[in-house]
Amino acid sequence: MSVKVRACSACQRNGRLTCRRTRLGEPCLKTYLLESVDLLRRARVAFQAGHTLKENFRLAQLQAVVQMLEEHECDFVDALGRDLHKPRFETVVSELLLVKNEALYAINNLRKWMQPQHVERNLSTSLDECVVVREPLGVVIIMGYWCSPVQMCMVPLVGAIAAGNCAIISPSECTAHTSELLHRLIPLYLDNECFHVIIAGLSDLPQVIELKFDHVFFTGTKEEGSKIAQAAARTLTPVTLILRGKNPCYVDQHCDIATTAQRITWASFHNAGQSMVAPDYILCHVDVKTRLVQALKSCLGQFYGCAPQESRSFGRMVSVDAFNHTRDMLWRSGKVAVGGQVIEAEKYIAPTILTEVAESDAIMQQDILGPVLPILTVNNVDEAIASIKRQEKPLCVYAYSSNSKVISRLMNETSSGSFCSNDSVLQSLMVALPFGGVGASGMGSCHGHYSFDTFSHKKSCLLRSTRFECVTYLRYPPYEERNLSLMSWASGLSQKSQGWCQIL
Repeated sequence: MSVKVRACSACQRNGRLTCRRTRLGEPCLKTYLLESVDLLRRARVAFQAGHTLKENFRLAQLQAVVQMLEEHECDFVDALGRDLHKPRFETVVSELLLVKNEALYAINNLRKWMQPQHVERNLSTSLDECVVVREPLGVVIIMGYWCSPVQMCMVPLVGAIAAGNCAIISPSECTAHTSELLHRLIPLYLDNECFHVIIAGLSDLPQVIELKFDHVFFTGTKEEGSKIAQAAARTLTPVTLILRGKNPCYVDQHCDIATTAQRITWASFHNAGQSMVAPDYILCHVDVKTRLVQALKSCLGQFYGCAPQESRSFGRMVSVDAFNHTRDMLWRSGKVAVGGQVIEAEKYIAPTILTEVAESDAIMQQDILGPVLPILTVNNVDEAIASIKRQEKPLCVYAYSSNSKVISRLMNETSSGSFCSNDSVLQSLMVALPFGGVGASGMGSCHGHYSFDTFSHKKSCLLRSTRFECVTYLRYPPYEERNLSLMSWASGLSQKSQGWCQIL
């Protein structure tokens, strides 16, 4: 087979060859540091020229995102099928429709979001205007993760566009076909000076970040996020980090086992378990363990048949490294109750349920990101809460129970980026709810208005009058005890009514 060098249409148009050598027909894009410098310069020039400030420009770009997703649905399905063996249904529902809904929600609410927010007046500002103005941060970089390569690039991008920023998107090189597709399509739909796509390896990203952006949005693992945060800190660049962790799922003895098993099975094994928000392990009440395992086994049979490797609804691991990592943890942990088969040549790991798992097992010490679901038992909800609190704060906590007090305790006595009762994953898909982490699972959030806020600076603005200088003169030197007494008296009155009054 011949070896050729391919360049994307944008590279050809700009007269630059920035691709790696590769075999014909394979994705070959890689953006080198010098081109990243040039793209950042172009984006900054466009931002400083005010191209992104007008509402109609933002709306046009958001509508272009919707158009791109609609016109190239088949291309995205094909790319994700190549990268993750992802079923069309999962691609459309969890990737394309999610991003499209984000864009449409932003389009419908943009004017309201852009309006200055008026602040309640008090005695000292009764004749003034106090407003909070949301202004764009500037040029931001968005780094997506391979497990949901479209969603995790495009959802933050929608927020960045709505807030009036220029953006550089860096999709994961692990999902090469999807990254190549974004690299090819975005220049065809979005403004070519304001929005760019780079393809860089994870090891290259700290160098890219040090070029100095106005915000860094990163999705990935805790270890990767730590490196990104350190690189951003060297240039005092603010960051949003959404980091994968071990998401616990408590199953109480008081719950509908059949429904619980269906919802956990779907959440744990869609995209072959490669999801940041999938349940990572189950804390099952000892009284229902046997019934739950049997129900999960039954659901796996209903969803994927007796031979999941032949199912068109079940995916594959993204890479050989990911396959080896998950397989090795599987073989060194617990006892296989369901599944356990692996086919290295296909990067296939069967949907697997492990029992007799201990907290010290390998699979409980690392992120799984694969189709393996460990089950640990607890005697009551107190043990479940204590177990969750012994670990670092996860991205998600799930609880299945028909007892509202149990749900309330799990929600209020544990800390996590998000919480969902009697279902899984859905809280991370809702445009009206913030999605983000806390502690070891990250900082900041996205979705809907929260994405707009993430990529905006809330600027305090006080529009004062020059009247009433006969009162405000009290703040000027030379300082007199009488003036201080008057100011203290006025502040005391204000505390009882409308808040502090500072005669300044």
